[in-house]
Amino acid sequence: MAIEPILAECRDLVTQPLGALAEGWKAAHPGGRAIAAYPVWAPAEIVHAAGMLPLALLGGGTSVELTHADARFQSFVCSIAKSSLELGFQGLVAGVDGFVFSNICDVARNLSSIYKRNFPAAFVEYLHLPQNSTSPAVAAYAASELRRLATSLEAAFGAVVTDTALAKSIEAYNAVRARVRSLYAFRIAEPAKLSTTELYLILRAATLTPPEETLARLDALLAALPARGGRRQDRMRVVLEGLFCEQPPLGLIEVLEETGCYVVEDDLLLGWRWFTEDVPTDGDPFACLGAAYVDRAVPSSTRHEGRRHRAEGLIEKVRRARADAVIFAPAKFCEPALFDYVLMKQGLERAGIPHMVVEFEEKMWTFERTRNEIENFVESMLFD
Repeated sequence: MAIEPILAECRDLVTQPLGALAEGWKAAHPGGRAIAAYPVWAPAEIVHAAGMLPLALLGGGTSVELTHADARFQSFVCSIAKSSLELGFQGLVAGVDGFVFSNICDVARNLSSIYKRNFPAAFVEYLHLPQNSTSPAVAAYAASELRRLATSLEAAFGAVVTDTALAKSIEAYNAVRARVRSLYAFRIAEPAKLSTTELYLILRAATLTPPEETLARLDALLAALPARGGRRQDRMRVVLEGLFCEQPPLGLIEVLEETGCYVVEDDLLLGWRWFTEDVPTDGDPFACLGAAYVDRAVPSSTRHEGRRHRAEGLIEKVRRARADAVIFAPAKFCEPALFDYVLMKQGLERAGIPHMVVEFEEKMWTFERTRNEIENFVESMLFD
């Protein structure tokens, strides 16, 4: 299959309302349910094992005008929380049967209860994901939270998550994540053949379709990409960091690439590529998922990791991707990203890795100032 039709399909999926996608899937699966998870990480495997469609609740982007949600939040709250709530007020998630939130930050913690208060008929579950990675009880605790989610789905919808079904779902998502890792490795090697704008659309579409459908799409892309044309240009290789939750406007990624950057690593849609290697399927699948959350996870600003300095994972990412610099792009008012920036800045400076900061909001629509800042940074690096 040609690459362009696949990319067009991905772009079409990303532009559809979440509720419409849910309704379309349920029409083809009578009696089915759709559950959306707020960033960053949620166990899509458990939702899938219950016979439901896992979806990513990623805000309204530039397509939703805030008319109701502002009244439910303080003015200094990130845009994705407001627009995610606004989707409910405007009926754009009608067809989604439930929502899963977690303790990635104070805003996400409170958004769960705000959603429940404003939409009492919806299924809303809150996961207390573990934070103290050094505790000997942390993996067992994570597994118990995942079991609690499965129990809640059964109580609300009658959907039983068996060990056999969950093991099969883990295998399905292992396969998807393996293909995504291959796409990332391909971009590191051939950034002229796969832009980050395209890769982001591919990843975003993967959060909106069942893993079986996603797997077929990714396999077709991986088969076609090596033969794709692409002339290597004199650009600076950069790592993009800070976009793990609120989604950047597509225009921001395009500006980065237009101003002389090859984005060769990033933390876009981090929750759907959370595990660095396959999750084991032998033994208790809940325990396997819980242990993997702790020991096979990518570094993230949303989870405290007491076993290593926060900058180490980023420096490893820079070296693995053979990057020249790091561009931090924290969302406005994103406390996890902004707090971590101090630690990351210190680590990068010790390692002699250049960096710059570009703040954004999902509803950002003009990029001239950002373009000038990035162009100056790139020129200072290329012509120093």
